[in-house]
Amino acid sequence: MKRILLTALALLISVSTFAQEKEKKNFFKEFYNDFFKYATVYAAGDYRAPYESSDKKYLIRQPEGAGLYDVPIVEDVTEYFPSDYRIGFGIRKLGRFGYERKPGNFWTGDQNLERQNALIAPTSAVKGWEYLFHFEKERRRGEEWENQRYFIRHTGKYHVAKIESRYQGAYDFNYNAADVRARLPIGKKFSISAGAAYRTHERVYGVNPYEIWVSALDADGNQENYWYELAYEYGYQDAYYTTTIYNPVTGNEQNIGGYFWWDPNGVRIASSDLEFRDGPYKRLISRYNAEVLGNTSEFGLVSPVVGFDFYHYKSNFWLHLYGTAYLPYHKYVRGDKDDFGRVPLSYLFRDSWDQYGLADAAEGDQWWDYQAGANFGWKISKSLGIFADTEYTRMWDSKMFITSFGLNYTFR
Repeated sequence: MKRILLTALALLISVSTFAQEKEKKNFFKEFYNDFFKYATVYAAGDYRAPYESSDKKYLIRQPEGAGLYDVPIVEDVTEYFPSDYRIGFGIRKLGRFGYERKPGNFWTGDQNLERQNALIAPTSAVKGWEYLFHFEKERRRGEEWENQRYFIRHTGKYHVAKIESRYQGAYDFNYNAADVRARLPIGKKFSISAGAAYRTHERVYGVNPYEIWVSALDADGNQENYWYELAYEYGYQDAYYTTTIYNPVTGNEQNIGGYFWWDPNGVRIASSDLEFRDGPYKRLISRYNAEVLGNTSEFGLVSPVVGFDFYHYKSNFWLHLYGTAYLPYHKYVRGDKDDFGRVPLSYLFRDSWDQYGLADAAEGDQWWDYQAGANFGWKISKSLGIFADTEYTRMWDSKMFITSFGLNYTFR
């Protein structure tokens, strides 16, 4: 939010500087036309019945004071969820392409129902300023998260400038970007663009601290850390046991042995290493990674960016293709650096770690990030029509996509 406020402040300062050459009356009129005419302020939400599983789960327990084989108490332990909800508010001014329709009489802020290609296509359906400031909170199946999207863009005949901040709580996707591009129209339907982009991310992509720790070797090539040592560090303890039992099927004696495991409170939680690793230890790995990665600062990188946009629209046939690629010449300019000036936990070094750590000579591996989409519609006749709409985003290890397609037939 702080970044957005600073951006808005800078925008207002630039506008006020530009306005000094104009009469006050004309300035406010043009300011209103540029930023508020056709804009919509909204506040809305939805409230729904919760998801209910058809797979019921039950537990039997011994009544107080009763024996193990007395009539048990049967408890329903099925997981039930509170009602789902979504509430959001914001202000929007986004141009719509010819094939896009307002989904209802009112804007609700539902980013799934009111998805617009203006937010991802390299160019716009209109020239001038566009923006979206949106915040929402939602709950699904008992889990709550926030979603935020802040978007400002100015499109001219030969340029595109954009600032965007996006947080998708359900996907743990936190993305901030600013890019400036030169735009070259080729005919009336096609355009290409090229420029530079600055992006940030808080999450560490492609690096698993636990894997690095458990795979470490010493100078002699011997394993340096053993998996169970991590459990000891978090207060878990084990003890070896051995016993002899009779197999009720074969009647033979069998010697068995293994390790019991206790948590820091002294509660026995596993009867073997396998049971411990398949259950509680998984959470320890996640806890260890979260603690290591939670101390990292935000990452920032600069990348060259190119894009294209093809738009053909007729009332009975339309095709819109668009894409943006961040070329594999990324430069991290922000993040925790080592003695060599590198950012070791950046995505650039995701494949450069081995049992001995990050090699001094490691230069990292570049990669492609991209966004692309397509919208197609064909009214074959007055009764029959087909359509398809798809959008795909890949940033580092995060992937988001949505696709819809179908046909409509109207009886006449």
